[in-house]
Amino acid sequence: MTAQSEHTEAKTAQAENTGNRPTHIVRKKMGSGKKADFETLGVAWDRGDGSCYVKLYGCQVIEGGFYVFPVKEDAESGQ
Repeated sequence: MTAQSEHTEAKTAQAENTGNRPTHIVRKKMGSGKKADFETLGVAWDRGDGSCYVKLYGCQVIEGGFYVFPVKEDAESGQ
């Protein structure tokens, strides 16, 4: 077994354990100061190699960048 196939099998097992739920939430900051709020733009999955796959909701034009936040454990468990 090669190192690549071991890495692929580990990622597959991890995806099965998590039910392929997103590991990150993609958001854009709207406004500034104390009245600032975040709009959710989509979700992302950690690929295990230091990169993320990002899936945005709908068809969007994004100006000025966005943030990628890890999903909190409480949100994953539904609490």
